[in-house]
Amino acid sequence: MVDFQLGAWLLVALHALLVLIATVYVSANRRPSAAIAWVLAIIFIPYLGVLIFLLVGVGRLPKARREKQREVNELILARTEGLDQVSHRDEWPAWLGSAVRLNRNLGALPMVGGNRVELLPDYEDSIMRMVQAVDEATEFVHVQFYILVLDSVTQPFFDALARAVQRGVQVKVLSDYLACLMLPRRKETLAALADMGAEWHALLPLRFWKGQWRRPDMRNHRKLLVVDGRLGFSGSQNMIDATYLKPGNLKRGLRWHELMMRIEGPAVRELNAVFLADWYSETNEVLPFDTSPIVLDPAPDLLDAQVLPSGPSFENDNNLKLYAMLIQKAERRVSITSPYFVPEESTMLAIVTAASRGVEVELFASHIGDQALVYHAQRSYYEELLRAGVSIYLYAEPTVLHAKHFTIDDDVSVVGSSNMDIRSFSLNMEVSVLVHGADFVRRMREVQDGYRANSSKVELADWLGRPAGAKVFDNLARLTSSLQ
Repeated sequence: MVDFQLGAWLLVALHALLVLIATVYVSANRRPSAAIAWVLAIIFIPYLGVLIFLLVGVGRLPKARREKQREVNELILARTEGLDQVSHRDEWPAWLGSAVRLNRNLGALPMVGGNRVELLPDYEDSIMRMVQAVDEATEFVHVQFYILVLDSVTQPFFDALARAVQRGVQVKVLSDYLACLMLPRRKETLAALADMGAEWHALLPLRFWKGQWRRPDMRNHRKLLVVDGRLGFSGSQNMIDATYLKPGNLKRGLRWHELMMRIEGPAVRELNAVFLADWYSETNEVLPFDTSPIVLDPAPDLLDAQVLPSGPSFENDNNLKLYAMLIQKAERRVSITSPYFVPEESTMLAIVTAASRGVEVELFASHIGDQALVYHAQRSYYEELLRAGVSIYLYAEPTVLHAKHFTIDDDVSVVGSSNMDIRSFSLNMEVSVLVHGADFVRRMREVQDGYRANSSKVELADWLGRPAGAKVFDNLARLTSSLQ
């Protein structure tokens, strides 16, 4: 009996010591809400909680990887001296200069003028426009997609890459290791790239036997294509059939709706710098950066654009700081499109505050979701948004609105791969493009008008009247968003 009691007290003491150590370690440089969530997990499920924390509790990539990012940032800053002489600085809103400086300080890339940016909202047409660009390549093609799968829809793109290799064009390809591992046709995809002679590498591979290990839910979520440093594509779309080839999606009739950009001008080589940084991180090969002089065209129809890379290879949450700042600066209108909307506290506060001070704020999301926890966590924020005066539009099923962008007032837009959620702010490597231009925002508004026409508006009274079980599930799912 004495031995049993002694053992019990030892277990209690060990548990208390574990909680104390965890509290000190977990709370260091972590948001209070996330720290509290982890400590509670360790208190109530002590050993499992510690195991889960060791697996997914570290919010940055390994030091060696971050060092590589710093090296690339120094190279970029050295070769972009003076490139921030944009064409239309005198037309910027007064606050935009500070946002540009913020992005330059955190992401190393400048705002550059002289760009043409075309919006590509049609899924298969976007792929065919990329096929056309690859068929025009004469020097190199840099391909980077979170998901890259050879299927009946993407076959023309792979065929274009093969033709480029046959012409002597260097084709280099990056895709996320885990994302492609979990989808069909991985062997066929890699075999096609190898057969054509393209050089492929996995992004953030999880191969512990090669010393390649990190928090497994950190992913490289970027989507971009660069052709000869003169044409670029970026946005929300992966290179895969719009159903993602998942049996569940096919059964439910789900299809993804995206928004990509075709960019022509000096911003393309800044987009290429993002690819070069990731290539170096995965291969240890430093590809040459374009250092040729840029002569900016001051034509009034050309746009100023700034590429913003972000993610756990940086020391700061680049996109979080930008998004919160832009929403705080809005004076008339904020239109947000985010399929996964689980905002960090500062972003949520900025949105609610903007609506409360009279700014017209609207959020476009999907009526249905493909990720249950995220879908229900997102719904838990709707009541606070609606009470503040935010208009919420849910895109009609069975389409999943997967585009990721937002507009501020009449002349500032951000388009890219980043959702407005904690994962995109801290755990995923993302790339977005900040664009200044009234005509571009007008075209963005037309895209958003199309969303609104195909959406149902959420009314507060109806939302409050939804079943109690749904409310409980939404709120419980919200708790998981803090375990970062």
